[in-house]
Amino acid sequence: MNLKEKVKSLPLTPGVYLMKDSYGHVIYVGKAKSLKKRVQSYFQHSKAHPQKIKKMVSNLTDFDYLLTDTEFEAFLLECKLIKELKPHFNKKMKSPHRYTYLMVKTADGKRFLEMSHSFVENDGNLYFGPYFNKYTVEKAINGIKEAFKISCSNPSMKNGPCLNYSLGLCIGMCLGGTGLEEYNRILNKILALLNGTDTEILEEIKQKMTAASEQFQFEVAVKYRNILDSINALLYKEQVIEFTEENQNIVVVESINEFTFKLFLIKGNKLLYREKINNGQELGTIKSNLLTYLKQCPLNTRIVVSKEELDQAQIIYSYLKSGNCHYRILEDEWLETGDETIIDGVLEELLKEKVNID
Repeated sequence: MNLKEKVKSLPLTPGVYLMKDSYGHVIYVGKAKSLKKRVQSYFQHSKAHPQKIKKMVSNLTDFDYLLTDTEFEAFLLECKLIKELKPHFNKKMKSPHRYTYLMVKTADGKRFLEMSHSFVENDGNLYFGPYFNKYTVEKAINGIKEAFKISCSNPSMKNGPCLNYSLGLCIGMCLGGTGLEEYNRILNKILALLNGTDTEILEEIKQKMTAASEQFQFEVAVKYRNILDSINALLYKEQVIEFTEENQNIVVVESINEFTFKLFLIKGNKLLYREKINNGQELGTIKSNLLTYLKQCPLNTRIVVSKEELDQAQIIYSYLKSGNCHYRILEDEWLETGDETIIDGVLEELLKEKVNID
């Protein structure tokens, strides 16, 4: 059977596909909501494909596939297989070096906003992240420095003004005095934003963008808008990490069709339990299975999301916020006290909601 014939036999269901070369090596792993449509697309409109895809297809001699009940499971399986197999054409997800931290470094009593590819505990610096894309972090840092003119070209901030001060790119923190005070104010606002306690710095950038637009400086306004986009991308990653590190017991339901649904139990960045359930199944059985797994999970365990686990954390976070499922949090104290009445009520409410999904 040639490849195009094999594609025709694929189902229109979610899953993961593994592209292979002539040596039988997996060179690419992908996921799809509809396997047939996604794999078929590699053999259609080839001129419109990016160069990476064209090269991958030219090396393709066979493929395997694994079926999943939901697209969410396909995402998780794709992530797992990429980390295990490290396919040549999956460079975007296979290398942990692409993760980056935003760092506020302290040296000689002064603070500097920088980018770091590693996290060092107890080194006196503040770290935020990890973030997926170093270019997003770089754009955000450079954008903040440009927007507030804190791009000082004199790292030691000693011996007079820097070259950037004469070019209008530095407010003069290298001179000390009011320039340094303003610089510290801006850094404090950035830290407050990243800690989720103050969004004033975003409002200041928005005001600059609006002022530029009112003065018909549209290129400048676009630049400020791009800076805002970069910062918001960082904040999204902070939300992912914060949500995951809360280590909550999350029960999720997603309808597969009118007869069945999928139930998941998630804790932190781990998918602990999954079950395909018929609509007529008794609540008591569902609850019993869930409680069995929950009792095996240590409560109040501190989770720190490492850069190697960030992919999975984002997949889970995006899924929960997507609207494709309904979920509820089972509080640790309910499980500690064994109050099954509350748990029953939460599950009943959740299972009723699944009828209205899609």
